[in-house]
Amino acid sequence: MDQNRQPTWTKRCRYIAYMVVLVTIWSEAAAQIRYSISEEVKVGSVVGNIAKDLGIDKTSLKDREYRIVGSSVEPLFHLNEEDGILYVSRKVDREEICERSSACVINLKTVLENPLEIHYVVIEVLDVNDHAPVFPEKEKRLEIFESTSPGTRFQLQPARDPDSGQFSVQQYKLSHTDHFRLEVKERGEDRKMPFLILQKQLDREAMKEHRLVLTAVDGGKPPKSGTTQILINVLDVNDNSPVFTRDVYSAILHENAEPGTLVIQVNATDLDEGANSEIIYSFGDEVDINVQKLFTIQPSTGEIKVTGEIDYEKNRNFEIDIKASDKGSIPLTTDKTVNIKVIDLNDNPPEIEVTSFSKSVPEDSRIGTTVALVSVSDLDSGPNGKVSCFIREDVPFAVSPSLQDNMYAIVTKSHLNREEKPFYDLTIVAKDTGEPSLSSEKTISVTVSDVNDNRPQFSLSSYTFYITENNDLTSPVFSVQASDLDEGDNAHISYHIPRDSKGDSTGLFLNINSENGDVMPLKSFDFETLKTFQFQVVATDSGTPSLSNNVTVNVFILDQNDNAPVILYPLSSNGSAEGVEEIPRNVNAGHLVTKVRAYDADIGYNGWLLFSLQEVTDHSLFGLDRYTGQIRTLRSFTETDEAEHKLVILVKDNGNVSLSATATVVVKVVEPKEAFAASDVKSSAKDDDSNVTFYLMITLGSVSALFIISIIVLIAMQCSKSTDYTSKYLEDKNYDGTLCHSIQYRSGDKRYMLVGPRMSIGSTIVPGSNANTLVLPDRRKASGEVSKVHFKKKSKKRKKKVLSPNLFEH
Repeated sequence: MDQNRQPTWTKRCRYIAYMVVLVTIWSEAAAQIRYSISEEVKVGSVVGNIAKDLGIDKTSLKDREYRIVGSSVEPLFHLNEEDGILYVSRKVDREEICERSSACVINLKTVLENPLEIHYVVIEVLDVNDHAPVFPEKEKRLEIFESTSPGTRFQLQPARDPDSGQFSVQQYKLSHTDHFRLEVKERGEDRKMPFLILQKQLDREAMKEHRLVLTAVDGGKPPKSGTTQILINVLDVNDNSPVFTRDVYSAILHENAEPGTLVIQVNATDLDEGANSEIIYSFGDEVDINVQKLFTIQPSTGEIKVTGEIDYEKNRNFEIDIKASDKGSIPLTTDKTVNIKVIDLNDNPPEIEVTSFSKSVPEDSRIGTTVALVSVSDLDSGPNGKVSCFIREDVPFAVSPSLQDNMYAIVTKSHLNREEKPFYDLTIVAKDTGEPSLSSEKTISVTVSDVNDNRPQFSLSSYTFYITENNDLTSPVFSVQASDLDEGDNAHISYHIPRDSKGDSTGLFLNINSENGDVMPLKSFDFETLKTFQFQVVATDSGTPSLSNNVTVNVFILDQNDNAPVILYPLSSNGSAEGVEEIPRNVNAGHLVTKVRAYDADIGYNGWLLFSLQEVTDHSLFGLDRYTGQIRTLRSFTETDEAEHKLVILVKDNGNVSLSATATVVVKVVEPKEAFAASDVKSSAKDDDSNVTFYLMITLGSVSALFIISIIVLIAMQCSKSTDYTSKYLEDKNYDGTLCHSIQYRSGDKRYMLVGPRMSIGSTIVPGSNANTLVLPDRRKASGEVSKVHFKKKSKKRKKKVLSPNLFEH
């Protein structure tokens, strides 16, 4: 097989060489035919009759193998060997064949064999406007800074039209715009270059994008055109400052707002873009550092929040300068003021200040007297700062509003009495009208100063004192006390005994200590001379003017046993206590021989006399009554009895230290006749003695009556103070009428004795009792114990029975 192929290739090579030579030889002699066809003709269309035009017999075409020499796989034309006509075999596209050549010519080489003939056929493809101009891009994007100066040129890509000549792009058109215009420049054959020229300053903020339509139009009839979109992005230049969205920023903030509380959010916009439109918020450069401690601003959001303590009383509003800056390479800044109004909360209690204060107020001040001036303030405002003032306690003071705002006067609203209450603690309360209400207090102490409006007052309405006679002159006998409800000099009391202009001599034997009221005796008292007296004591304070008061003092002198008994009978002619009694011998037992009479100037037990036989010749013959002093016979006389008997009678009082006297009675026993005669003589003597006794009894009776009247008056005074008992008078069985007087008194289950000038036997003054305690012997007890009775004064708090100085419990 390879061997067969060798000759074939050889043949071919020879043929090719032969043909080359022939072409070279016949090139100039070969005929050349020119045809023209329009592109886009239908397939099968006749291009031309080559055989006819070359003068070749069309019958020989087949034999001579007339053909088109070419290497195209899909030739545009084919030759009919039968008639020599050249036909279009496929679509003829001038733009495809010739691209952009101005003349599109297709050279076909035809060959005839035997003899060899080469004929060239030139086919000119005529352009048809079958293409519209086409831009390389459907959309052209341009980026132009808004700061680009007018007149700047921007080259655009031209449109391409495969057609040529007049069917190519003949002109460009630009859609209407105020900012750009179109300029076309010729560059070479069939080339027009469009340029976009900026004729007006761009403003990205006004229009950040411009859309233009560029139209390319060819010269066909009708013309065809192509368009492209020109998208111009205006690039931002930081030529716009941030602009706040509101002209005025105002916010309301409650005081004491918690940290983190949002106050207000500011917002600014920047017409630029990118970093030029990114805004950072901050405080202005002139914002006080203290304000920056109270608020903070978020740089990215513009939120203003609380960071410190908001106090309405320190700042009622804030004017904060806020700065908005963009992030441009050269940042632009805009300032804005934010007004923040702080709303008051009732967080401040009222404050009380005493601006003027009188610590003491005279008790005789008139109603409405100003004690203090008080200033009240409240840092809050409105109802929170409206304050009312009052005194909490129920006191004789009130709060009176002053003519000046928030000033009050503390005045008296009723009369004061220092003696009832010497000082007051006033709690001044200031209370606002906020919700909730707050209050504060302040306490002031007001002292009521004394005015001499109280007279000295004695402890008793009248005083009764008992003084034992023969008193000591070195110590006070009694004391009066007065008090004054005032104080200081107004309560400093001095005492004195006024001298009676009527000639009262009391002041001659008494002196009073002006400071303490102790009464000193100027002489010793004698009960037998003065038994009672009365005087006045005046107490005077040291106020200006001074006030005084007086009291009546009743003084009773108490008896002491300072007088010995005095024998009244018998008395001899020389004054001695001796007497002679003659009795008949024939008297019976119980015959009254005589009666010894005695007198004691003392009273009570001190004057109660007891008789006893100190000496007697015969104890069986005579007896002596202990209480009456009567001497009686105990039996009848006998012949062996002596005719004369001596009796020594001891008369003794009942004082603690008893005093006594003796009387001697000589009893002569005579015969009846002698006795009769002697009785006549004796009766005469007795008549004289009876006269003396009579006068003595009148004197003693007068003294006793005076004393009894004094005692009755005293008892009446004491009884008027106590009415809670009933009394019953009892007869004293031991009373025999011997110059003594006693009345027994019963109250309840107790028994008392009232003793007159002569007390019952056995009464005595207890030593150390200040003559206020008497003792009676208790006859019910064999042991001889005695009971004590104390004179007691009536007390207001405890009801006690008051005994008269001569009223003794029995």
